[in-house]
Amino acid sequence: MKSFNVGIIGATGMVGQRFTLLLSKHPWFNVVCVAASSRSAGKKLKDAVGEKWAMTQPMPEDIGNLVVLDAEKDIDKIAAQVDFVFCAVNMKKDEIKALEEKYAKAEVPVVSNNSAHRHTPDVPMVIPEINPEHIEIIASQRKRLGTKRGFIAVKSNCSLQSYVPALAPLMDEFKVTKALTCTYQAISGAGKTFATMPEIVDNVIPFIGGEEEKSEQEPLKIWGKIEGDEIVPATEPSITAQCLRVPVSDGHTAAVFASFEKKPTKEQILKAWAEFKGVPQELELPSAPKQFLHYFEEDNRPQAKLDRDLEGGMAVSIGRLREDTQYDYKFVCLSHNTLRGAAGGAVLLAELLAAKGYFDR
Repeated sequence: MKSFNVGIIGATGMVGQRFTLLLSKHPWFNVVCVAASSRSAGKKLKDAVGEKWAMTQPMPEDIGNLVVLDAEKDIDKIAAQVDFVFCAVNMKKDEIKALEEKYAKAEVPVVSNNSAHRHTPDVPMVIPEINPEHIEIIASQRKRLGTKRGFIAVKSNCSLQSYVPALAPLMDEFKVTKALTCTYQAISGAGKTFATMPEIVDNVIPFIGGEEEKSEQEPLKIWGKIEGDEIVPATEPSITAQCLRVPVSDGHTAAVFASFEKKPTKEQILKAWAEFKGVPQELELPSAPKQFLHYFEEDNRPQAKLDRDLEGGMAVSIGRLREDTQYDYKFVCLSHNTLRGAAGGAVLLAELLAAKGYFDR
C-alpha cells in the first residue's frame, strides 16, 4: 500500500489527540498538517494543547511541532497538502456539516468522527466489519456534491460500538427482532478526565444528551441497504436504550437484552461470535483486530480496567451470556470508546477506504 498525506482537523481536542498517537507511526498515513480553531492557529500543536493533553502517552514530537492551521480559513492551504483529512472538531452540528462539505468540495475526502452527517442519506456511516459495502454510496454523494475526489464518510457513535458488533453475527440466520441496551459510558466520551470532571467521582449521572436517540437510531442505518442514491435504514430490530455516565476513564460497557425470530442455542451464539470476521480481517488492515469479538467465560468479565485495551483497543469484549425471563438472551459487552469507538474506528475506516482506492488521485 502506498502512503497518504493526511491532516487532522480538530487536533487539539481529546479525539484529535488520540488521532495524533494512532497516526504517529502509521504504516500508510503520514500527518502533514493539523488544524483547529482560530484561537489555536499559528501556534505549534504542543503549545496550543499545553496542559489540556489528556493522553497517558506523550504527544508525538514530530506532530507536536506542526504549526496549527485555521480549520475554517485555511481549507485551500490544507487541501494543497493532503490526500484526505480526519475531522473531529467541536462545533455546532450545522457548522460541522457546512465545514465538512467545504472540505469535500475542495476535493478533500473527509473521514469524520462527528455526528453531523450520520443521517445524511448518501453519507456512509460505517463499522468496517459490519457494513463495508456502504462505502459504495460515495459515487452518488460525489455526484450530488459535484466532486471528483471529495466526499464525507463517518463512523458511528461510540455508545453503540460495543453491542452492535455482538448482534451483527446473529442478524441473518436468527434475525434479532428487538433489543434493549443500557450503556455505562466512560468520561472520556465527554472529552473529560477525572481532573476536569470532578462531579463524576463517587457518582453516576443518568443522562447523556442525545446518546439514547443515537443508540436507538444509528444501528438501523448501519443495517440498512443502498437503494438508488441513498442508504435506506432498516426497520428492524426495534431498539431501546438508556445511557449513563459512570466514573470510568475509558471504556463503554453495555448490558444487552435481545430476542430473535428463530431463537439460537447458547452454543450457536458463541460459535457465531468466535467465527465472525469482516473485510478488515480478510484484508489484514493495519488497525484491524485479528479476533474482532472476544468472549470471556468468567462471570466477572469483561471489565473496563482489564479488557478495554484488548487488541490495541480495537476488539470488542463480551461476557455473561445467559437466557433471560423477558427476552431470549442477555449479555454484557465492552469497547474502548476513544479507540474502537472514536479515533481508532475512524482510522480503520480510512484504511478500508484506502484499500478500496477511494483516496487515489
